[in-house]
Amino acid sequence: MSIYCPPEFPNFRLVCHPLLSHKLTQLRDVKTPKKEFNELVREITQLLVYEATKDLPMEMIKIQTPLEVMESPALAGKKPVILPILRAGIGMVDGFLANIPSARVGHIGLFRNEETLQPQLYYFKIPKQSEDRQFYICDPMLATGGSAIATIKKLKEAGVSRITFVCLVAAPEGVKKLLEAYPDVPIFSASLDRQLSDHGYILPGLGDAGDRLFGTK
Repeated sequence: MSIYCPPEFPNFRLVCHPLLSHKLTQLRDVKTPKKEFNELVREITQLLVYEATKDLPMEMIKIQTPLEVMESPALAGKKPVILPILRAGIGMVDGFLANIPSARVGHIGLFRNEETLQPQLYYFKIPKQSEDRQFYICDPMLATGGSAIATIKKLKEAGVSRITFVCLVAAPEGVKKLLEAYPDVPIFSASLDRQLSDHGYILPGLGDAGDRLFGTK
């Protein structure tokens, strides 16, 4: 896999690989059924996780192989936390856990206030003493950036400083807003799409990820 960082978005990491591109094409297709859509979300997430976690801290530990004692690298520090943004982010959790089965899983729920049009928190649960943990916020789509910014704000208020955002597709408008609000938070994605529609949907996008994941359209 390779990484491309658009010069206008230094916070953005576009993960490039033939398998990733192929699976994303299948994911976008309106004919892809619910079961396959869920499997593709998990598989694409797994591929993104390899790049998003490459800076996790390591330490040398002593182990016994069947033949001898040796020192070998292992993850260091507290277990990282996966934080899906409800509800679509739930579809990415298994992809993370396939690679980091010991990771903790938090949850954050947001809805749009119809009067202010701003994200409003209705649920937030993370492990205690999370200040030193690496957090991976996951949501299939980074569209306007409102939910992502609200989530990062809540984490920083809780003392969390190591934050990475992982999505499947992103709109330039959302990436720009996240860069302006939190330039220290890297974004890992399989695609930087063209633009947002007048109704806030990513174009060409993949539709409503939550509806396609859970069959609620």
